[in-house]
Amino acid sequence: MTLIKSISGIRGTIGGQVGDNLTPLDAVKFAAAYGTWLKEQRQKETYKVVVGRDARISGEMIQNLVMNTLVGLGINVVDLGLSTTPTVEIAVPMEHADGGIILTASHNPKQWNALKLLNAKGEFLNGVEGEKILNIAEADTMQFAEVDDLGEITKNQAYIDLHIDEVLNLDLVDVKAIKDANLKVVVDGVNSTGGIAIPELLERLGVQAVKLYCEPNGQFPHNPEPLKEHLTDLSEMVVKENADFGIVVDPDVDRLAFMDENGEMFGEEYTLVACADYVLSKTPGSTVSNMSSSRALRDVTEKHGGTYEASAVGEVNVVELMKKNNAVIGGEGNGGIIYPESHYGRDSLVGVALFLSLLAEREMSVSALRKTYTSYFMSKKKIQLTPQIDVDAILKTMESRYANENITTVDGVKIDFAENWVHLRKSNTEPIIRIYTEAKSQEIADALADRFIDEIEAVSK
Repeated sequence: MTLIKSISGIRGTIGGQVGDNLTPLDAVKFAAAYGTWLKEQRQKETYKVVVGRDARISGEMIQNLVMNTLVGLGINVVDLGLSTTPTVEIAVPMEHADGGIILTASHNPKQWNALKLLNAKGEFLNGVEGEKILNIAEADTMQFAEVDDLGEITKNQAYIDLHIDEVLNLDLVDVKAIKDANLKVVVDGVNSTGGIAIPELLERLGVQAVKLYCEPNGQFPHNPEPLKEHLTDLSEMVVKENADFGIVVDPDVDRLAFMDENGEMFGEEYTLVACADYVLSKTPGSTVSNMSSSRALRDVTEKHGGTYEASAVGEVNVVELMKKNNAVIGGEGNGGIIYPESHYGRDSLVGVALFLSLLAEREMSVSALRKTYTSYFMSKKKIQLTPQIDVDAILKTMESRYANENITTVDGVKIDFAENWVHLRKSNTEPIIRIYTEAKSQEIADALADRFIDEIEAVSK
């Protein structure tokens, strides 16, 4: 059981002790701190916050606590109910709201939940803003509204439809070509809100959607992180249904992975590569992903004559660098597509529409498309943290040990070897050290990760 307070929000497991887990009191405290921070930004008569949630079991309870805390601060709330992270992000500016809160623990298992915090642009807060909210929560200086000044809650459940409208209106989404392609796709919605949004998007695009785990009841049928080892059922269903490919999203629909017509993973890293290939072919420019993402994006960007740069891990860091470089597309190698023509947030609906446009244009199978990209293989492993492990000291030791290699320390330690790389960093969302590697074969990538796990464990003893 744990509670993680970070600049990107507050995340924890449901139940247990106040301050150790995400209890009702913790949810209220951090919602109040966020609302207080929001009111400090601009002195005005009325304030508005958009709130939505994924389908996890604790979602309704946490959402009610959060919304009514905002009401107690005199803030009006637009309640989207069951929604997706990107849907809330686009709703904030459409509502001319002052901010937004998404209740989701993203890819974490069902016992987790979180408050993800947005600014008035519908984008995640930066480090300085997040720090201020943590300080307000610590200081307990929240001032609540008097009875005549309480906020109000308004329900609006039209935003998934509005989000789909917005996606279909993007210039590069070729609705006619997708409809003409006559595709059949299996969708694993992990029994969360992707099971609402993705089939509806496909239907509007004339794609036949076969639903797998699309009942938004929060009972995740498998580990909700969209990795190969969790997706046996999707693999079997794609083959059984003779589908063109499979789609899987995480519970809040900001991570997207594809499975080819043979039930083989397209590769979560290659979601962004394929979408970028399509976008760059129409609108040449630069791209950005984070330091733990595949070199394949750099390859496809340079193929189109563009420039690629890597940011620190975390959506807010990717967005910041994308804005600085005026990138035409970017995201994270975990299947997160950020397309500025829509909005600066990871969006699986946008990713699905761009991928379908690419497939329709190329008139090839998903497995054939995958073969057009350089093959890199990643290993994503982790070491569970205990209070005795000094992560900073470990990373410093690894940095010294490999001082003769090409090293980046913007976010943990990334060591670029000639043929492969390893990235060691403390997770922002879980009590773990992440060990990501990439090489020209899975065996080499796994062996490299195992080697570094052994080295870290030897150093930490």
